[in-house]
Amino acid sequence: MIAAVVLLSVGIWMHGKAHADQWQRYIREKMAKALSGGSAWFLFGLAFIVVYREVFETILFYAALWSQGNGGTILAGALSACAALAFIAWAMLRYSRRLPIGKFFTYSSWLMAILTVVLAGKGIAALQEAGIVSIAPLRLVPRISLVGLFPTTQTVAAQLLMIAALAIGFGLNRRKVA
Repeated sequence: MIAAVVLLSVGIWMHGKAHADQWQRYIREKMAKALSGGSAWFLFGLAFIVVYREVFETILFYAALWSQGNGGTILAGALSACAALAFIAWAMLRYSRRLPIGKFFTYSSWLMAILTVVLAGKGIAALQEAGIVSIAPLRLVPRISLVGLFPTTQTVAAQLLMIAALAIGFGLNRRKVA
């Protein structure tokens, strides 16, 4: 559920930055503020801690998988990820000059919006399976696990709440632009 809320806020933020001129102004302001007054070391330290934490979590995750005898699968996944990353890097270097940043942010924000709704449904369903959230069945709602749709009042309500929050956030972003 926390991941759904984080995606919700990032999706709304990205939707608000979908216009290239606003994005350029935002980056200039943040970089000027970060680099003024000797805060460059703070920015470096913060970036280092964030990256270090992610690497540490990843290593712990892979160490646990490796100890369960999944070494071959991990190596195959790492090799395929490297190949995919190399292809993505090549494509970005080749086509990035033609990439319209506004469209990129618009599509990314819509993708995050969809993932927010899916995660909200799956999060509530997981809490129901753990016995933390009660279950009130809905007979007319189908069970479509892929999109996080489960036939309970709580999961549908959580997804509708996320859709409403997205609509309000995207609407406010459009109002700021107009």
